Amino acid sequence: MGLIGPREVPRLWSRHLLNCAVVVGPGAPFVGLGSTVADVGSGAGLPGLVWAITRPDLSITLVEPLLRRATFLQSVVADLGLADRVIIRRGRAEDCCADPDWHGVDVVTARAVAPLERLLGWTIPLLRVGGRLVALKGSGAQDEVVAAQGVAAALNVVDLEVVQCGAGIVEPATTVVTGVRGRAE
Repeated sequence: MGLIGPREVPRLWSRHLLNCAVVVGPGAPFVGLGSTVADVGSGAGLPGLVWAITRPDLSITLVEPLLRRATFLQSVVADLGLADRVIIRRGRAEDCCADPDWHGVDVVTARAVAPLERLLGWTIPLLRVGGRLVALKGSGAQDEVVAAQGVAAALNVVDLEVVQCGAGIVEPATTVVTGVRGRAE
């Protein structure tokens, strides 16, 4: 379906699936028991579907604007019997915030969507106050955090930091940028 590149198939498990799973696995402190999660730009379901399979206690909303990808996600959710706790919202993150029924989630995540400076503006409004951003990033994550300081301050994001997950399980370890939505001043 063209959701990942053909050269990615040999490393599907290590580079994509396990890379996502270690973020919510044993000892990972970012996603509490029974959390509500929004995965922005879910695409092939990374990390949202992986988290749903790994953590049956989570309620997950997969936010995906493209019809082809949203259709794929609907099919996989149905085939895996996850429809009781995984919702697909076809649209952009901003559409969720405009919905009067949207009340904010405990955790918002994204993987390979946009530079942090832009990603913060799409993800932080989806969080309830005290909710946590858990963005899967690459080796330039620290530079992205530095570049995003002004946006983070404007959106009241506190404790923005880079953390490594899954050392000794996946190589390289998964790089995560995490931060908390603070109260508006």
